[in-house]
Amino acid sequence: MALAYISHHECQLHAMGSHHPEQPSRLSAINDRLIGSGLDMALHRCNAPLVEREQLRAAHDGDYIDAIHAAAPTDGLHWLDGDTAMNSHTLQAALRAAGAVVMGVDLVMENKAKNVFCGVRPPGHHAERHRAMGFCLFNNVAVGAYHAINHHGLERVAIVDFDVHHGNGTEDIVSGDERILFCSTFQHPFYPYSGSGNAAVNVVNTPLSAGTGSSAFREAVDQFWMPRLENFSPQLILVSAGFDAHQADDMGGLNLVDADYAWVTRRLCAQAQRSAGGRIVSSLEGGYELHALARSVEAHLKAFLGD
Repeated sequence: MALAYISHHECQLHAMGSHHPEQPSRLSAINDRLIGSGLDMALHRCNAPLVEREQLRAAHDGDYIDAIHAAAPTDGLHWLDGDTAMNSHTLQAALRAAGAVVMGVDLVMENKAKNVFCGVRPPGHHAERHRAMGFCLFNNVAVGAYHAINHHGLERVAIVDFDVHHGNGTEDIVSGDERILFCSTFQHPFYPYSGSGNAAVNVVNTPLSAGTGSSAFREAVDQFWMPRLENFSPQLILVSAGFDAHQADDMGGLNLVDADYAWVTRRLCAQAQRSAGGRIVSSLEGGYELHALARSVEAHLKAFLGD
C-alpha cells in the first residue's frame, strides 16, 4: 500500500448551514476529482475510526473534551463561536477526523502505507488546547503527533502547515515541546491574527503578505522551512494541508496555484526520504473554492506517487 486515503461518510454529515464556506461538498468535490482523474485507482481507501479519549487528552484538556461532548446538539445548530457550529453529527465527524490521523500514523509506522492523506472534516489546525475556533473542534494533526510520540516512541515529529491561515491552535498545543517542530506559512495580517510575534524555538512561522505568489512562497519554504527540517531530521512528517492559499480561493489573498502544492509536497517527500523512511501523513484543513480544492488535492496526492 503506497498511498492510503482515510475518510468516513460521517465527515460529510457535519454541516454548519447552507451559506457556511466549510461545506460537506468539499469532500464530494475531492472524491469526484479523484475518480474522474483515475487517481482513485491508486489509493487504498480506509474508514476512519473514532479517536480514543486518551489520544485526545495528549493534545486537549480533559474539561474541554467534556465540554465539546456536552455541547453536541440532538437537532439544530449549536454555535461554539461566530464561525464554528455543531449539528447532531458534528461530534462523530470530529472524532473520526482526529481518528483518521491517528490511523494514518499507525499505517505508516507499521509499514502498511508509505504516505497517507486524510480527507476529513471538520478541519483542526485552529483548535487550541482549551478552545474551538475557526471551523475546528479537535486539532487532528496535533493529536496524531502525540500519538506518534506516545504510542510509537518517536523522538522527533515535524508538522508543516501551508494553509492560508496561521495554525494558531497547533502552535498553542506544541509550543515549547522540542520533540515537535512546527513550520507554518500563512497570510499576514489575516485571521486569526497570530504568528507574527516571538515564537518558541520549535516554531517556524513564515508570514506572507497578501498577493504573494508562487516564487515568493517557494523561496520562503526553501529559506525558512527546509534548513530547519534538515537540522531537525524528523522521523515522521505530518502536513496540515490547507488549499485556501490558491489564487482562485477568495477566502484569502495569496496567489498559489496547483503546481505549488505539488512542489511543496515533493520537497517534503525528499526530506522524509532522508530522515523518516519516507513517512508522511497529510490531513485536509482549508480550501473552499471547490474546483481549485479538488485539483490541488489531486496535485498533492500525485506528488506522493512521484508524478
